[in-house]
Amino acid sequence: MQTEPEIVFHNLDHSPAVETLVRERLEKLDRLFDGIVSCRVVIERSQHRHRKGDLFAVNIVIGVPGQQLVVNRAGPKDHAHEDIKVALRDSFDAAERQLEDHARKVRGDVKHHEPRPQAPSENV
Repeated sequence: MQTEPEIVFHNLDHSPAVETLVRERLEKLDRLFDGIVSCRVVIERSQHRHRKGDLFAVNIVIGVPGQQLVVNRAGPKDHAHEDIKVALRDSFDAAERQLEDHARKVRGDVKHHEPRPQAPSENV
């Protein structure tokens, strides 16, 4: 990564353990695609809910040359995201898929379909 990744905690206290998990996953992304220019990770806890636990949302913005890949895994309906580790896992898995797709496009591995031949139009 060309710049130091930015890790932001919103509506929750900074956690060295969570930051370590994020940095490990960022290293994996960096190994997956060498052209990452920047990265910003925002971990947010929803406002307190009385009947259920708080949900965590993880937003990741990955800067690659000429483009930004955005992962927004708010999961407001997914109660598995009451666990911050699950929310992180789901978001970084989605980021990996987007980065893999981007890397395939950069390498030219994406299939380009030829246009279907058109039947000649008949003038009636």
